Formats: sequence, C-alpha cells, structure tokens
Amino acid sequence: MRFIHAADLHLDSPLRGLARYEGAPVERLRTATRGAFARLIDLALAEPVDFVLLAGDIYDGDWQDFHTGLFFREQLVRLDRASIRVFMVQGNHDAQGVISRQLSLPPNVRVFGSRGAETRRLEDLSVAIHGRSFRNRSEDADLVPSYPDPLPGFFNIGLLHTSLSGRPGHDTYAPTTVATLAAKGYDYWALGHVHCREQVLDSPRIVFPGNLQGRHANETGPKGCELVRVEAGRIASEFMPLDLVRWDQITLDLTGLGGLDTLGAAFHEALAPRLPGAGDLLHAVRVTLTGCTDLYGSEAAHPGTLEAAIRAAAQDVAAAEVWIEQVRLDLTPPLDRDQIAQRQDAVGELVRLVDALRADPAALAALAQTQVGGLLSALPPEVAGEEVPRLECDADLLDLLRDAEATVLARLAAAGART
Repeated sequence: MRFIHAADLHLDSPLRGLARYEGAPVERLRTATRGAFARLIDLALAEPVDFVLLAGDIYDGDWQDFHTGLFFREQLVRLDRASIRVFMVQGNHDAQGVISRQLSLPPNVRVFGSRGAETRRLEDLSVAIHGRSFRNRSEDADLVPSYPDPLPGFFNIGLLHTSLSGRPGHDTYAPTTVATLAAKGYDYWALGHVHCREQVLDSPRIVFPGNLQGRHANETGPKGCELVRVEAGRIASEFMPLDLVRWDQITLDLTGLGGLDTLGAAFHEALAPRLPGAGDLLHAVRVTLTGCTDLYGSEAAHPGTLEAAIRAAAQDVAAAEVWIEQVRLDLTPPLDRDQIAQRQDAVGELVRLVDALRADPAALAALAQTQVGGLLSALPPEVAGEEVPRLECDADLLDLLRDAEATVLARLAAAGART
C-alpha cells in the first residue's frame, strides 16, 4: 500500500508587497502554490498511490472568486480518472465557516464533516481513515477524544489539523498532546497546520509534512509531502520536495572583508551548498550582512552599494536562478558604538533606542502598534503606496530602526575617514 500525506497547500495565498521589489518574479511567486500542488498530483499518478490524504488548509481563506476552487477541482479530477481516492479535513484557514463559495468535488473525494469524527473504511486495503474538520476558524478544543476507536485488523490512520501542544510561529488550534495521539491506538497520524516538516514520533508514526510551498522568507528550505509505503504493517516514508520557489536566508559576516570585489565571492560560497539537487527551482534569498567592516564607508558615500553588489553576484550564478528578495544591513561600524551611545544628541538617542527595543519585545510591540503603525495607517492614499514600509510583524520595525542606525553610523564613519 502506498499513499501521500500532504497539508497546508494555501492555494493562491496572497503575497503582499511584491510590487515594491523592483524586478521581482511576481507571476512565478503568485502561482507557486498551484504549481506545487500540480506536482503532487503528478507524483500520485506516477507512483501510483492508492490514496491521498490532505490534512487541512487547502485554501488560505475565502476565495475572491471561483478560480481557486476550480483549479483545485481540476487537479482532483486527474486523480479521479486514475481511480485514486482523496480524503481531506478542513483546518483553520479553510474551515466550513470560512469558505462561503462552494463547488461540488469529484466522486473520488471525501471531506470529513465537522460535527463529529467519522471513519472511512477501505475494505480492499484493510485501511480505516478517521478524521474531523474544523467548523470555524477558531477551534480551541481537543478533537482527538471524539475520534473513533481503531478498527481491529485494519491499518488505522488519524487525519487531523492541530498545533499539538504548540509550535513556534503557529497559532494554537485543536490542541492535543503526543501522549493523547499515541493512546488512541492508531498506526499513523497524518497531521497538518505546522509548516515545518517534523516526524513527531516513530511508533505510532506521527508526522507533520509541512506545507507544499514556502510563501515567504521565513518558510525556508525544501517543501513538499510524505510518500508513505506500508508492507506487512511496517511503515516506510520518504519526504518528496515539490516546491517551485525555494526560500533561503543567508547571513554573511563581512568582518575583515577586503573590499567590494570579494563580497560577491563570499555570497557565492555561502549559497553553493543550497543549490545541489535544486537547480530547476527559483531560489528566493534574503541576505543579511553583519560584522565590523570598512565597507561602512562605501555604503555611507553611496547608499545601496552593498545591496547592488549582492544582486550583481546573484546574476552571475550559473547553476540556478536566484532572486534576491532583500538585503539587510546589520553591520557594526568601525567606531566605538558604546561610546556613541553615551552621546547626548539624536545619534546617541537612536543607538540607545535600538538597544532598548532589542532587549524589550513588549516595548517593541507597543511602539509598532500604537505609534508607528498608527502613523503609517493614517497616511493619505496618495502617499501610502507600495514604497511605504509595511509592518507585517514587530520585528519589521526593529529592522527599520537598525537600517536607520546603520545609515547614520555609516555617515559618521565616512565623515571620520575624510578628516
């Protein structure tokens, strides 16, 4: 028996702010979630598998129109024509109370209801699949106690969208524990919601496959699904990458770097280990430059110099297509920063503010929400265009402040070099 376990497709997930990136491959980024799902269908047909499990968050939210639903249905029809069954639950993003538009799905698809857990018996395979969907986005109850007991003589699978006992960066939904899942007596728990692949437990097998396609710079590395084989009750699974756009973050320490001519070489060296086996992908890379360097002076004299050097180096990569999503500066100037922090002027105040907010997340959140966020939201429409910074999270404000500090200190360093 073979099956695919996937989750968190987030089809047509909106990618905000792309227009502010000049030269961004906007269309490829916007269609990547669809492409990854189409590759999943290709994999299911090529194996071929006996069935496909989808553990919630097929959609990112209510459809703007029917195109998203029609694309999903079209791919399921491909499986139907090959007699491959599909079993799915709905999660917080695509709960029954969230999706207002509806399309009938092909006959090979079974969507578990939300009123209570249900069991689907596959008599030909001696497999029992148990599942329950979210009724509304906010599901704060443990759903596992409502799941049926395992069927004797069957390979029992639990299909569940859950945060378990919590995972960093993910809201808490349908919380439960590993012990609760293990006590249920199932052979395999097919989980969804967490976007990082994780084999939580080997026996019983409890797995988050992660999402099919990374959607931003914080969803890094290969993304895909689990291809599971079961023989004589023994489970063997393999992660299958399906992403079309792979997000990466690279930090370059420029301490002791000789000059701009060596910056590109340092970038190539850091990027190279990420390219083998992924040459057909678009690599979307966020680069952070750190360290104490005399290149501060070059950046001060001509702001954007370091970013341009990194983008030029990306153009020279022959082994893969690379797009630089962003270059962040977290450099230390060739100045005594602690001494500057003692200055009783605007420069010293800025350095002290950055240090204070780094050490106090609550103060950073308050500043982002009550002051800066309010100021940005109050900008008139003719001003609030794509060039205005967007605070998607509190850390974005800290990045803005660090950039401001870097610019100011770079200019001080350059001024010192001229005197």
